[in-house]
Amino acid sequence: MRRAAIAVVVALAALKLVILFGTNLLTPYGFHRDELLYLAMGRHLDLWRMDFPPAIALLGQASRAAFGDWLVGVRFFPALFGTLVLVLAALIARELGGGRFAQGLAALCVLANTLFLRSSVLFQPVVLDQFAWALGCYALVLLCKSDELRWWLLLGFAAGFGLLAKFSIGLFGAAVTLAILLTPLRRSLLSGRPWAALLLALAIGSPSLVGQVRLDWPLLGQMADLREMQLARVTPADFALGMLRLGPTTLVALAGLGWLLLARAAQPFRALGWTAVVALALLMLAQGKPYYYGPMYPALYGAGAVFLGRLTAPALAPAVRWAAVLAVILYGGVLLLPLGLPILPPARMEEYTARLGLRQALRTNTGEYGRLPQDYADMLGWEEQVRAVARVYDSLPPGERQEAVIVAGNYGEAGAIDLFGPRYGLPGAVSPAGTYWFFGPGEKPGNVVVSIGVSREALLRYFGDVTAAGAVSHPYAVSEEREVPIHVSKHPRISLQELWPRLAGQH
Repeated sequence: MRRAAIAVVVALAALKLVILFGTNLLTPYGFHRDELLYLAMGRHLDLWRMDFPPAIALLGQASRAAFGDWLVGVRFFPALFGTLVLVLAALIARELGGGRFAQGLAALCVLANTLFLRSSVLFQPVVLDQFAWALGCYALVLLCKSDELRWWLLLGFAAGFGLLAKFSIGLFGAAVTLAILLTPLRRSLLSGRPWAALLLALAIGSPSLVGQVRLDWPLLGQMADLREMQLARVTPADFALGMLRLGPTTLVALAGLGWLLLARAAQPFRALGWTAVVALALLMLAQGKPYYYGPMYPALYGAGAVFLGRLTAPALAPAVRWAAVLAVILYGGVLLLPLGLPILPPARMEEYTARLGLRQALRTNTGEYGRLPQDYADMLGWEEQVRAVARVYDSLPPGERQEAVIVAGNYGEAGAIDLFGPRYGLPGAVSPAGTYWFFGPGEKPGNVVVSIGVSREALLRYFGDVTAAGAVSHPYAVSEEREVPIHVSKHPRISLQELWPRLAGQH
């Protein structure tokens, strides 16, 4: 039975890798806005002085060293970690007492959920966060079975890796801590094992914490901006509906949560159930987005799969159980597949969402509605922008071109210049936006500036001569990238080096 379960999980893991690599080879889309930023973070890597957890920057450097700027190569590590999440869901099901059916169902739920497909196909820290939570849940299940130092250290490693990847691991840490206090695991606090795990987590994640201290806690400003611009509109009803929109696998997760909290057979694993409940409550209180709870799903899939396996085992033959589950899960997975993988060209994707009435999938972070899901719109038009900037840059007299600085209005535009610019003979970009502000203004004073995505009104505050040099448009881009201006500015009133500190509160 164990060998058969391994074969099922390995087959599903291999299928996921094939799907992910095939998507990245054939996708009609390009690099995502956020991917451009994370690759830039790798080029500006300063491990102990970054405003963002540096794991994604480290992976960016590793992938570029191995594969260059090839899209498939850049997305290699997300595909790998996304597949490990699938495997961990199956392992959690096994440790909870599930056999081949439960392990296969847990893995299938990860494979069929658009949330885990999209996170695995984009070079973003989301998939690293999902991996850290899943690994932490796996360690917690093992601790419920055997209070050994090695499982505490595994939990500490998961938390430390999560801290190195995304600060949302703090939510997981708070949930696990309360779960431990509410269950017999609290007796372990009198020993040194949990404290060794905590020290390990802090040691691994220390670059993230040290960077915050040295930069005066930019996370607080980022969180304030996030609450004001995006989270203020999220209601409990939005949260609940958003979870249901993730497809039929959500029902498996809900079944798993109920089993962990109520079933006598799950009593030894109550700590996992309390972790899930506390994390959910904290997210709803903080008005988090539904996908923020996604990292908890693999563990709940494992529990739900065990419950369903036991529920149906006496009544249905294995073949009938598999057929019923496959019909429901795969129907939802295949129907929603274009929402998880960027496989349909923009025009067909627009038609797909219209036919299925998926208007909510077109809602942007700022509450507007686009023609495409925002992630897809954010994968369009970047190299076209760089080509347009290159034409303006090349049109400058040689003397001006030599001292020209390229300034971008946001990190997507700046990241595109940095990634694609060298093939067009462009210097790197500077930008006061977000993380790019920490990279600094460079050495040139800005006597001549070619800007993209900066309004004429903003430029006139700092330059005596501002000339419109063109614009770049894309019908399917997000609103701020749909008509992007390019200007050439001269006669600065202040050098970039003098200006930069004054922009500290605006980044």
